[in-house]
Amino acid sequence: MLSGISVFCFAASYAVALALEATRLWFRSGVRGALMLGFASAGLLAHTLFLVYRATTASGAPLSSAYDWYLLAAWVLVAIYLYLVYYHPQAAIGIFVLPLVLAMVGFAQLSDREPFPQDPAAQVWGTLHGIFLLFGYVAVVIGFIAGVMYLLQARRLKRKQLPPARLRLPSLEWLDGVNGRAIVLSAIFVAAGFVSGIILNAVNHRQQIDYVPWNDPIVWRLGGTMAWLVVAALFSQLYRPANHGRKVAYLTVASFVFLAFTAILRPFVASEHSARPDQAAQTPRAGEARKLGDEESRTSTSTVWSPSLPVSQSPSLLVLPASEVAA
Repeated sequence: MLSGISVFCFAASYAVALALEATRLWFRSGVRGALMLGFASAGLLAHTLFLVYRATTASGAPLSSAYDWYLLAAWVLVAIYLYLVYYHPQAAIGIFVLPLVLAMVGFAQLSDREPFPQDPAAQVWGTLHGIFLLFGYVAVVIGFIAGVMYLLQARRLKRKQLPPARLRLPSLEWLDGVNGRAIVLSAIFVAAGFVSGIILNAVNHRQQIDYVPWNDPIVWRLGGTMAWLVVAALFSQLYRPANHGRKVAYLTVASFVFLAFTAILRPFVASEHSARPDQAAQTPRAGEARKLGDEESRTSTSTVWSPSLPVSQSPSLLVLPASEVAA
């Protein structure tokens, strides 16, 4: 039963909900809210069942591939969307949230579906690493959505325009609070993900499984993302100039742009983190290559036994048994 659920099932439901959200721009409807909640909820249910099926049938650690990671991030965003729509039914939040959900589903189709090889210790730290980064990146997306809505509201108020009847947004105070919390939470979660990734790398190196070198592009990318978010969070909390809310909104938007840019570049940059297990097995590292070279050099000087005579690898030496020498 669960095997019959595909990505198209919940992606189509989210697309219909987005289309219903877009109709706010043209006309009012008394049943639109119920239809939006119905399609989004049906999509979330199918999405949940699909992830459950993926987790129960995974050959390795459940939901540990880049493909599953993007789908999990989309699932969290849809859950947050339903929560916000329930408490702010008049706000057109889905116009900003659902396109990003569909974008993450699309990114999942382009991502690797192979789970990372892990022993039990690495599986624990790998799970923590993935969860922290998942929540951190989702917080960045939420901050971006709140930041865009804040800038639109601030622009309207600055020009002393009446709020559009067909595109209502939450208040500036509410959006400012969401922005501030999102940027702080994203910095905390991404920093925790970076630290847990360091521990995971150390565990993998000790277990001689597969570790990521420090000069790997993904390490620099994650470290740069963490540094940016920490600086932005400190700025939002310690520095409070005039138009503080607008500056925090710009920071959250810039954080999302930075994150999206690095995510788009990832498929085009070679990384040990994204190498498949079979590729990692076929490509020995420098240390392993040296070990293989030592073993080959020892083998080349050892004695090779033929069916009748032991023959040395030296071209000028033939080793005969003592009985044949005496004969």
